Amino acid sequence: MKAGLKNINPVITFSVLSAILLSVFALPANAEVQPAGNTAKKRPKVCLVLSGGGARGAAHVGVLKVLEEYRVPIDCIAGTSMGSLVGAAYASGNSVSEMEALLEGLNTNSLFRDKPPREELQIRRKQEDRSLLFSPELGVGSFGGDMLPKGLVTGVQLESVLRKISASGYRDFDELPIPFRAVATDLVTGKAVVFDKGELANVMRSSMSVPVAISPVEVGGQLLVDGMLVNNLPIDVGRAMGADVIIAVNVGTPLLKREELGSMLGIAGQMLSILTEQNVQAALATLKPTDILITPDLGNFATSDFDNLSKTLPIGQAAARKVADQLSKLSLPPEQYAAYRKNLKSLLTQDLSPVDEIRFEKMQNVNPEYASSLMHTKPGKEINQVELDADMRRIYGTGDFEHVKYRIENESGQRVLAVDAAEKNWGPNYFRFGVGIEHDFAGDTAATVQARYRRTWINSLGAEWLTDVQFGSTDRIMSEFYQPLNAEHKYFVAPKIELKRTNYNLYDGDHKLRSYDIEKYRVGVDFGRDIYEYGQARVGVVVGTWDQSIDIGPYIPSEHITEGAFIASLLLDKLDSVAFPQAGWALNAGLYNSNSALGADENYTKWDVRGNYVKTFGKHSFNIGLVANGSLGGSLPAYDQNVWGGFMRQSGYGNGQMLGESLAFGRLMYYKKLADYQMFDGLYGGFSLEVGKMNHPIMPNNSSDVVTSASAFIATDSPIGPVYLGYGHASNGNGSFYLFVGYPY
Repeated sequence: MKAGLKNINPVITFSVLSAILLSVFALPANAEVQPAGNTAKKRPKVCLVLSGGGARGAAHVGVLKVLEEYRVPIDCIAGTSMGSLVGAAYASGNSVSEMEALLEGLNTNSLFRDKPPREELQIRRKQEDRSLLFSPELGVGSFGGDMLPKGLVTGVQLESVLRKISASGYRDFDELPIPFRAVATDLVTGKAVVFDKGELANVMRSSMSVPVAISPVEVGGQLLVDGMLVNNLPIDVGRAMGADVIIAVNVGTPLLKREELGSMLGIAGQMLSILTEQNVQAALATLKPTDILITPDLGNFATSDFDNLSKTLPIGQAAARKVADQLSKLSLPPEQYAAYRKNLKSLLTQDLSPVDEIRFEKMQNVNPEYASSLMHTKPGKEINQVELDADMRRIYGTGDFEHVKYRIENESGQRVLAVDAAEKNWGPNYFRFGVGIEHDFAGDTAATVQARYRRTWINSLGAEWLTDVQFGSTDRIMSEFYQPLNAEHKYFVAPKIELKRTNYNLYDGDHKLRSYDIEKYRVGVDFGRDIYEYGQARVGVVVGTWDQSIDIGPYIPSEHITEGAFIASLLLDKLDSVAFPQAGWALNAGLYNSNSALGADENYTKWDVRGNYVKTFGKHSFNIGLVANGSLGGSLPAYDQNVWGGFMRQSGYGNGQMLGESLAFGRLMYYKKLADYQMFDGLYGGFSLEVGKMNHPIMPNNSSDVVTSASAFIATDSPIGPVYLGYGHASNGNGSFYLFVGYPY
């Protein structure tokens, strides 16, 4: 011991003793010495890296739940595609329980159905729903000749959802509760684009814009698509954020089996998966021994299965618990973790204070005054996020725009709401096509094909020239020039011309005598007013000639008739769908006054009223329909009788079998969705109960008694419109099977 002290340098001994004494006297009386391993400054910086993988990415939320259970602090997040969605939501301050609730409300329709709720569409677009037209819309453009959009959906609805689950508004991502990065792909250069600032919803949509499925996003002059193409597991991005430890979660994009590659879509999807897997493997090779890899075993869970997102959460949790030993090394003491979580609770929200100005970015065709008139958000009025999102959908629903988004900027002390409504690159003129079929499996078929050319924004007030060409059981050429009289499109004038030939069947009882044609050549003009988004009223005049081509005694003689009439119509439509509505009502009323003052051969007045009311209880929908028509103050001529009969128009009867002066008809229709399909709206099953009475039938052997009918059907709302397969039976013994494509009611 003495030998040891003898060898100690006196200077070093004095220095050590002095340092100990100084440190003791410098400490407060109640100070505690913390274990070195528990100081926040010395713990490693942990970055969470979340891969893309479509619907499979919902498993990330399950992983987050386990990270919170093990009290693992997350200092930064990097994500691609669905990983950017989950990452941005968590980085914004949402808790895992809040994110679980958000997932419960997400599905394919809420994320990827661009068309706004039908109640928000302008009445002119609603009228197209009842035609035979179906998508896609082919453009005859002036911006470069494109005929089709860049994606199956443009992402308007997706962006609306993204705003609800993330911090809205333009910001530096390092100012989020957890610093965040998102990865997209520059479609022109093929290089990765890493976002560290911007409007979160727009950034997230850029990162998950799957080529072909979702239209690219233009940001800062770059055309961006899904980041999975170049960096689906952005470990390098997390490393660049200063991470000491990477927790990488790879949900994968599994390759399809050989038997699943039987279509172009399957092959295209496989190519994307191959590209994605290659860059993921390259990223995994950069992991260090101190990093943690979590790979949820999602099996064959499809990347497109957004209707079952919550099913992936337990799988994510199970995968995270497999690396519990590694996670526990990063665990904070309860008190320290509670303080960490408290700092993250300041969920960022958009400033909803009123704006001083609403400004539309420059448009080439559309009048900004018209677009502005569709907005319920106004300068000086506090912003309502739900209302503002509805404004964007409403503007998009005019059919003029490829994409609609907004941002709020501060300019010289003024708050400006800047709306970027990008006009369709494949517009402003369009072709659409349609088809209608009614076949009763007894040799009676009525088929129609239709084409429409729509030329829009001919002038600054939004004039539109519409031309329909139709062939089949009805041949028709109609052209209307729709001229709004003000920028808001409330009032309009619409001159039109029509050439039409319709084939009718003439029945004596249940025996079809023969068919006959009525040809119409007419011109007219309407004056009208739109009533909010759900109504339109018109008054006008029409003149022309009718030619009836057969001669069957006194009932329907061949004739040449001069037409001249005053007309009026009222359309009110608040149905949420015309195919299989779940709620709402509609009313269509018309008045036709044939008047000799306009050159008509006969004076008479004809009226027609049709209405629907729909109510849904759970999964069960009830659709009540009423139809009534007839004459006012006199009888109708033989050439202008009311025609009725067919599937759901007195089922069991032939198409147009009931012919007479006035009709009273009611129908109760029930339907329920039996199954969901990704390509179609779904499979429905249902029935209808119908009662009707045709007064003063034109054929003396035809009954004017009350007739009851019923039908049963299965149906789907397909890409070419509703398709029904059903059977109808009437109280007089008439029965028939039907194949019907179109709208039977």
